[in-house]
Amino acid sequence: MPHPLGDCSLNISRSIEQLEARGIRVTRQSSLYKTEPVEFLDQDWFLNCVVEAETDLPPEELMSAIIEIEQSLGRERRVPKGPRLIDMDILLYGSRVISQADLEIPHPRMAQRRFVLVPFAEIAPGTMHPVLRKTIAQLLAETLDKNEVRLA
Repeated sequence: MPHPLGDCSLNISRSIEQLEARGIRVTRQSSLYKTEPVEFLDQDWFLNCVVEAETDLPPEELMSAIIEIEQSLGRERRVPKGPRLIDMDILLYGSRVISQADLEIPHPRMAQRRFVLVPFAEIAPGTMHPVLRKTIAQLLAETLDKNEVRLA
């Protein structure tokens, strides 16, 4: 049966292409992972990956570019944590720590989410979380999240 949100891997590919088109250079990309929904459980599983990128954009402009990409792909924010065509987040921005109303870096819940930590650990296990002072591999080993994350 087709996924109600269309071809999820194509949505991810298109979003990465649009990053590149905006001068955001993707330097590494994890495998794709099928992941259980969190909190809002009455929906299909998600497809997730993590990319590492280089950019000259400041964090606020990077977030604006990400929102533009999501909107250009047809994302509508209807149900918090609910089904969506694409959902892009800034997990880390080097070792910067930013706490603003519309932008928090590091992503505030990344250390509690296997669907983030598993693909992140695939491409950058030694990356240090600038607030928790632990590597991504350590955070993955310590997370209490038991939701399933499997290669797509």
